[in-house]
This record gives sequence, structure tokens and C-alpha cells, in this order.
Amino acid sequence: MTDRLSRRGVFGVGLGAAAVLAGAAPAAARAATGGGLTLRWWGNNSWEIRMPSADGTATKTVLIDPWLTRFRTGTYSPEGADPKTRLTVDTGLIDRYVDSGELRADHILVTHGHYDHLTDVPYLARKTGATVYGTETHLNLMAALGAPEDQLAVASGGEFLTFDGYTIRILRSLHSASGARAAVPFPGTRPGFGLGHLPKPKCIQDLVEGGTLAYHVTSARGGSVIDFGGSNYVESELEGLRPDVVLLPAGGGKIADYVGRLLRVLGQPPYVVPTHWDDFDHPLTEPARDWGGLAALRSAVAAASPASRFVVVDHLETFTP
Repeated sequence: MTDRLSRRGVFGVGLGAAAVLAGAAPAAARAATGGGLTLRWWGNNSWEIRMPSADGTATKTVLIDPWLTRFRTGTYSPEGADPKTRLTVDTGLIDRYVDSGELRADHILVTHGHYDHLTDVPYLARKTGATVYGTETHLNLMAALGAPEDQLAVASGGEFLTFDGYTIRILRSLHSASGARAAVPFPGTRPGFGLGHLPKPKCIQDLVEGGTLAYHVTSARGGSVIDFGGSNYVESELEGLRPDVVLLPAGGGKIADYVGRLLRVLGQPPYVVPTHWDDFDHPLTEPARDWGGLAALRSAVAAASPASRFVVVDHLETFTP
């Protein structure tokens, strides 16, 4: 792939809704979480979920798609990203957050293999000792980037796992589609984990999608959150789930009734928090800059589920449902 990749094209902005959410809508009928979990946004689809342990004496932390480095790609520029852009990891930045105790992890959950989701995970795994879940492709890519193999756990969707004070349900999901043919960018798989590694990925095009997963995390003290790493999903996987918070990517222009179908199958959740809506060429220390999909997402949520509160969290801010 030699042409530059524009993620405005990947995600799209036309969600087909005309209503606009004015102010905070009343919460849906389900109760608030009662402090069972707290969310912090590290930009893009990078989320920190904190919950008390089962006995309440410790805090457990789950990270989803943590990507702090945010090396410049031009992804949301008119020219798009150059597939030959070199992968870099700002180990000094990560060290400062982890060594200070500001960032930690018991589990790291990878939704798919693209550069803005996976690049920092191998170093963060070594640094924190966290268990990392992803598909065989994701694990193979991370092992090639130096992740400790004994910390990598393969998932295919369907797993329902219990830990100290929380559960993780892993769901089959789908990546965003783009272009006239509604295709996945940087497609492909890298199978054979544990049988010898592929060459070390060097450029963003080397980090292929490799299947997409969604994650539903529930605190034993109350409250649950579901995250989608791309603006698509497998509707049948979501039947019966009633999360308190949906972390919903902007975009979905190629997906039929993207927001409406999702919020209906999830029972019109109390909170919808947008994710993957910031231009990540700008650092976390600056306010998030909308790449152009936030207003359409807000309108689509208001039209599909007016009782859901649409809560926009800025970089490094926390939200407790």
C-alpha cells in the first residue's frame, strides 16, 4: 500500500441524523454505577478503567488500546498518513507516567492491530507486568515488537473472564470501513504465534488490523463499560448486554444505522462517551482537537437514544458514572 491513508475517509462523518443534543439529557432508567468504576481518557481509543479490588483494599486498573506516544502521522490531514511512517515509542514519556504511579495496569486489552492502538503496548506490558489480551495476530505483532510472551493471552471473542473485583467479557467485533468499497485499512493477519516471529514491524503499514475485538468490563462494586476500537460491531454479540457506559467511536458513515442499531441492542445506555474523535498528531497535554466526527456523533446519539447522556471527556480527564 503506497497511497496515503486518510482516517477521515476511514471513519466517515455522515451518520444520517439531524437532531442535536442540547445540554445533558436525563439518564436512562438503569441506576448509576455508584462509584464502582472510574474512566480516564488518554486520547484516541486509549482508556484507563479503575475499580476497587474485591475486598476494597486496592485499586485494579484495566487499560484499553493505550497509545501515549502519538508520533506524527498526518492521519487527519488532507494528505492522510504515509504508510511508510516509522513506528516510534516514546519510552521516556511512558516511564514518567508509570514510574510516578500515575499510570499502571493489571490488564491491557487490544481491540485491533493498527498503529494508533498497538504500538505502545509491548513496552507498557514490560513496564507494568500487565496481562495483555488480543487476537493471535495482535500477539504475534506484539511479540515481534518485544512484548514478554508469557504476559500475552490469546482471545478470539466469546471469553468471559473473572478477576479480583471485575470481569472482562471479550466480544467478536468489526473494524471501521472506508472508501467506495467499504474496505478495512491495513487489512491482513499474522498467524503462527509461538512458532517463530515475523520480522519486526517498522512502519505503520506493518501493523495490520488482524481481527477486531470489543470489551465489556464490569466492576463487582457496580458499573460496567463497553469499548469499541472501530466504528463497527457485530450486533448479535451484544444481545442482552446492558452497559452503563458505551465508549463509542466517531464515524461509522459506511455502516447502516451505525449509532441507532448499537444503542437499541444495548438497551439505550445511560451514558455514551465519544472515543477516537481527536486528531492524535497533537499531544495529550493539549486539549483534544476534533478531527470532524464529534458533532455528527452527538446528533446521532440524540436522535437514537435521547435519554442517554452524551458526555465528552477531554484529554487526561476522568469520568465517574
